[in-house]
Amino acid sequence: MRHPSWSRWGLGTFLAILFVIAIGNPLQAQDRPNILWLIAEDFGPELGCYGHPQVRTPHIDSLAADGVRFTRAYTTTPVCSTSRSSFMTGMYAWSIGAHNHRSHRKDGHTLPDGVRVLTDWLRDAGYFTANVRHFPEGVDFRGTGKTDWNFNYQGKPFDTDRWNDLKSHQPFYAQVNFPETHRGREWNQAHEHIDQPADPDKVEIPPYYPDHEITRQDWAQYLNTAMSLDRKIGRILELLEEQGLSENTIVVFMADHGRAMVRGKQWPYDSGLHVPLIIRWPEGIPAPEEYSAGKVEDALTASIDVTATTLSWAGVPKPETMQGRVFWGPNAAAPREYLFGGRDRGDETVDRIRTVRDDRFRYLRNFYPERPFAQLNRYKEFSYPVLRLMHRLDESGELEEMNPHAARLMAPTRPREELYDLESDPWELNNLADDPAHRETLLRLRSVLEAFIVESDDQGRFPEPPEVIEHWESEMQRVYDQKLEKLRAAEAGN
Repeated sequence: MRHPSWSRWGLGTFLAILFVIAIGNPLQAQDRPNILWLIAEDFGPELGCYGHPQVRTPHIDSLAADGVRFTRAYTTTPVCSTSRSSFMTGMYAWSIGAHNHRSHRKDGHTLPDGVRVLTDWLRDAGYFTANVRHFPEGVDFRGTGKTDWNFNYQGKPFDTDRWNDLKSHQPFYAQVNFPETHRGREWNQAHEHIDQPADPDKVEIPPYYPDHEITRQDWAQYLNTAMSLDRKIGRILELLEEQGLSENTIVVFMADHGRAMVRGKQWPYDSGLHVPLIIRWPEGIPAPEEYSAGKVEDALTASIDVTATTLSWAGVPKPETMQGRVFWGPNAAAPREYLFGGRDRGDETVDRIRTVRDDRFRYLRNFYPERPFAQLNRYKEFSYPVLRLMHRLDESGELEEMNPHAARLMAPTRPREELYDLESDPWELNNLADDPAHRETLLRLRSVLEAFIVESDDQGRFPEPPEVIEHWESEMQRVYDQKLEKLRAAEAGN
């Protein structure tokens, strides 16, 4: 129990100072950095600094040139609520019962003992916390303030939603969430906010999509969202400079999961899990020995590792039960040999997939192989024009001839196991699970995944009650059925 003479801030600061002294951290307590997370939604590494063509992102590219760019950073799940539940706790969603998309919001489900959101740990160490929605006058956008957690949180997870509170409350942890790359109004309007929209005729589309005008337009608009996002990132970096905060603020740019495209969002392939991660260390604070400006980091890195490392930057010991690993500083763990990911129910769509990847290969286990890859999900049917296109082409018999890889996504069943050589097959097109030449790799990764399911106490082993599925089926019917009927009729008329 806290001694009544200590305020929350006083005790937290005292504990942080003790920790700094105990571990010999080169940062003095008064020099602890501010930490700013810039979080894009539904976004892969389609940026200039990652070598992607037809996209111009000078501000994020400059951030990478001044910081460290991670080439193999992955979220643990490929949809917002489960991924955010993970990186805000440093835990795998399936270990804390947060693995089903948009679950446990109103049923009282709380985090297990010893698990807290990142901001709770930081506030106890004297940090002011913010999820910024409101910016100073003259900034023509807002943050979304997104949390989207699959558990019941009691209290106030952030101290403010206003940027103007940050300078007078240091050290601070703040995050800004951006909507451009999430389908919706900002996605649809992104091309209006940039000077040179992507040319649909010149974009390079993934090889599992039909090469069609609709596909090219959709991919070009996705790149436009990246460029619109870049404009906002640039303005925030300017704010740090203008307000004298850049000298002591660590900047982290990342995404909550992969791109909102067919075989991307909600799918634990590289396309759904691989995200940009860029970290810029401030000049006014001694950097960890692993850091150097302009460095390209190829180590396997999980989003929950950013959580653990953020605590370390703040002088907070990594909680004993936290599954994320510290990757910089005196408490850094050994590099990861394996990364794990997975998905479960998404909206009304019941599924369960688990995956593990090592330095070269990705293995996936489909627990519902009898169900189609493209089983009904009304949100995606409504939001993804390429998915509707693929359905129409498949029904007319044209898809197989146009693109066999796309046609396989329309098959009525899936293989129970998938294995991909990411070195020679980065788009994960050629399933090697039945290839005798890769039998040893298959058995090794299968064994690693099975052990991890037990070790992580994977709650996905236990199906949700039928009434939960019925609720989401009814809800998605209510929201989308009439909209879909009108949309399909309009497209058929064209």
